[in-house]
Amino acid sequence: MNAQPPIRFIDLARQYEQLKPEVDAAIHRVLDHGQYIMGPEIAQLETRLADYVGVEHCIGVASGTEALLIALMALDIGPGDEVITTPFTFIATAEVIALLGATPVLVDIDASCNVDPALIEAAITDRTRAIMPVALYGQCADMAAINEIAARHGNIPVIEDAAQSFGATFSGDKSCGVSTIGCTSFFPSKPLGCYGDGGAIFTRDAKLATAMREIRVHGQERRYYHTRIGVGGRLDTIQAAILLAKMDTFEEEVRARVAIGDKYRARLRDIPGIDLPLLRQGDDCVWAQLTILTDERDALAKHLNEAGVPTAIHYPVPLHHQPAYRDLCRLPAPVPHAESAARRVLSLPMHPYLSDAEIDHIVETVERFQKA
Repeated sequence: MNAQPPIRFIDLARQYEQLKPEVDAAIHRVLDHGQYIMGPEIAQLETRLADYVGVEHCIGVASGTEALLIALMALDIGPGDEVITTPFTFIATAEVIALLGATPVLVDIDASCNVDPALIEAAITDRTRAIMPVALYGQCADMAAINEIAARHGNIPVIEDAAQSFGATFSGDKSCGVSTIGCTSFFPSKPLGCYGDGGAIFTRDAKLATAMREIRVHGQERRYYHTRIGVGGRLDTIQAAILLAKMDTFEEEVRARVAIGDKYRARLRDIPGIDLPLLRQGDDCVWAQLTILTDERDALAKHLNEAGVPTAIHYPVPLHHQPAYRDLCRLPAPVPHAESAARRVLSLPMHPYLSDAEIDHIVETVERFQKA
């Protein structure tokens, strides 16, 4: 009897098997024309991504982190400024704020594990220059409420950190197109991933788009003429070509992610001791991570790993407890929900090629632990 192949947390190899001819051909087109930096695939990808999101402008950049940094730079955010965000996210969210000398202002999360809009208003001061909600696990934050608060306080720019949510929707609109600026990541494990680092910025604002295009190429208005401070933030042509190949099946993969997320949650929600992040009705989550909450996280993770089920923790340490950031952040109020989530979250395998048999094994393994 043949052994079953191991379950992978994110199965990029299985995806490549499905897309191999298209991906290989796309890479070889770049190798043939040799324009490895800012080749024609960059503009082709930007047009396609902008059309997908439903905005006028897309700027391909070197990573999701670079996308956030360039967005903040385009808004002239720097020392003395404050940016409101969540303490429960990957470090890049606060990292880019701190790199510019601004202060991350951390507001607690709600039951969705995203920033709680009801707490944002009390954190706004005359130094607030932007609000940066994170679309954690593939679900947008409550962007309508956040945008309304921003508008009421002098049209504060809202930057969606959509590193995990490309392809998701909020009230029928695509993530990355629901705020002043949307930033996403094409890190290989993301819903739309390349084979290295990559990212993109989206906006409807032509002036911001121009600024961000210049910033990504060292602040150049034209070759060797620098009108602003910039960075080396270009997306590689080969990565753009890979993303173009993957775009052909991306909507199919999004539908698969939604269906797999629904299967998981339908099975998990009735297991005693397992909680799930709140999922808003009517919005699509693309499940960059399929995450549960449990008071016995470490023991459950050990049990799952011993049964051949890989796990991960997104994220074990809130931003204000990170050694480098303890003295850099401002907390207007305690953040008990973020601190609780950091102790309880556990991510299970999730990708669009996960089989029903694999889902069954994963959920049954969780059930056995909870019943023991």
